[in-house]
Amino acid sequence: MRIAVVGGGPGGLFFATLMKQASPAAEVTVFERNRADDTFGFGVVFSDRTLEAIHEADPVLRRALTDHGRHWDEIEVRLKGERVRCGGNGMAAVVRRTLLLLLTERAREVGATLRFSTEARLSDLAEYDLVVAADGAASKIREEIGADLGADVETATARFIWFGTDHLFDGLTFIHERGPDGVFAVHGYPISDAMSTFIVEADEATWRRAGLDEFDTSQPPGPSDLRSKEYLENLFAGQIEGGRLLTNNSRWAAFRTRRTRQWHTMAPRPVVFLGDAVHTAHFSVGSGTKMAMEDAIALARALTTHTDLAMALSAYEKAAQPSVRRIQDSARPSLSWWEHFGAYHDAFEPWQFAYHFLSRSISDGRLARRAPEYVDSVHRAWRAAHGADPLDTPLLTAAWTTPARLVRIRSGADGRPAAIDGTPGLPLSADPVPGVWGALLTAPDSEADLPPLLARLGELTKPAGPTGPDAPVLVAVHGGTPLTRTLLCERARLGAGLPALAIEPDADLDRAVTAVLSGRADLVGVPA
Repeated sequence: MRIAVVGGGPGGLFFATLMKQASPAAEVTVFERNRADDTFGFGVVFSDRTLEAIHEADPVLRRALTDHGRHWDEIEVRLKGERVRCGGNGMAAVVRRTLLLLLTERAREVGATLRFSTEARLSDLAEYDLVVAADGAASKIREEIGADLGADVETATARFIWFGTDHLFDGLTFIHERGPDGVFAVHGYPISDAMSTFIVEADEATWRRAGLDEFDTSQPPGPSDLRSKEYLENLFAGQIEGGRLLTNNSRWAAFRTRRTRQWHTMAPRPVVFLGDAVHTAHFSVGSGTKMAMEDAIALARALTTHTDLAMALSAYEKAAQPSVRRIQDSARPSLSWWEHFGAYHDAFEPWQFAYHFLSRSISDGRLARRAPEYVDSVHRAWRAAHGADPLDTPLLTAAWTTPARLVRIRSGADGRPAAIDGTPGLPLSADPVPGVWGALLTAPDSEADLPPLLARLGELTKPAGPTGPDAPVLVAVHGGTPLTRTLLCERARLGAGLPALAIEPDADLDRAVTAVLSGRADLVGVPA
């Protein structure tokens, strides 16, 4: 079989290596438009828990991380002059250029042909039996074939920019700094003995107020946004101890999450995709390179297991897609957190802010298994502030109280939540009612459908006047997804200033503790 791989990133090079190892008779040629020593970006990071399959397939990544990378166990969150550390997060990172050079050397060693500084289009590859498109999120092969692969692309509202720095962090470090234009955040981590990656995020309003939207992004890859470099170097000078920010095609972007139903096509000719060409997940979960390399494993295995090409490509999708979907589902709450972190920064004390961040995609119980001492410190901080464990803490308002944060919900004849059980109980209503009441919102299944609900929240929480019903004493949210329920609850708490009740479909105490302890909700409701 003659295979053309378009794209010489980690996924394409790793596939070429694995395919030649498994099938030495196969002819595998990698086409990369950049030179062998060109690379954009700075470092790549991997979680210890996710590397077993990659290490088993070939030792090249293990050697790269062992001989050239940096390893750490703790995450540090910095804000308001405090530093919160959480262990149990084994990770390693390496300079992207170093990894690519080692992958290149390994691919050549096993007999793959590598053609750098070569732009390849489908018309150039007619003599190959299969084209593997590993050419990234802006895949030209994907656009060229024009097939309906069932793609769905969501663009985040937050902005990010990628730098390096000569300041050495000692592990994965998240810094949050309020400047004159708003709150900026940093993902920083060491990638060598001399350099760290330094990714900055901001919401769009902050980005525009700072005047950082003036760089001409229509320029071809290469030039960096030097005005943003200077602004951020000054803002974070204390955090990097006067160090410098380093540029490499550093320019602002909005992250695009791509989900694709079908990863291959047989018409007009056999083409299969891997990595960012068909799926992306926000870099805060650190999985882009890992997913591409795992795709390479699954594709090489399918092609060497099945003699029928169409059957092999279908088997590849069946093997690789479930893991990618799980990572993307986990990444969505993480990405959403970065779209709202400015509000969290202003609302929470450092201990609760850090816990809110670290629990954005994981429950209290799972986090405790990973970092028991850290989670114990968070529970102690809650007890010091409230005098009881999270779910045993009373909620006191001027007009209504409940002795605990876990409450029972009674449904009406239509199956919708109608009241909170207790003494006294509390009626829940989608429309204002006289007396003491709670406003009921039904969360949507999609974040795109949140704006009308947010507008409705504003209407329900505004007093109707001296002769109308009083404003509600809390906002109850049911239905939708865990994320849309959370976003509505947080808007009620942090925007409208009212207690929020998250009504869950079942009595999951671990999830309830996480919601209350993190400040995502004040109360958690379960079926009576």
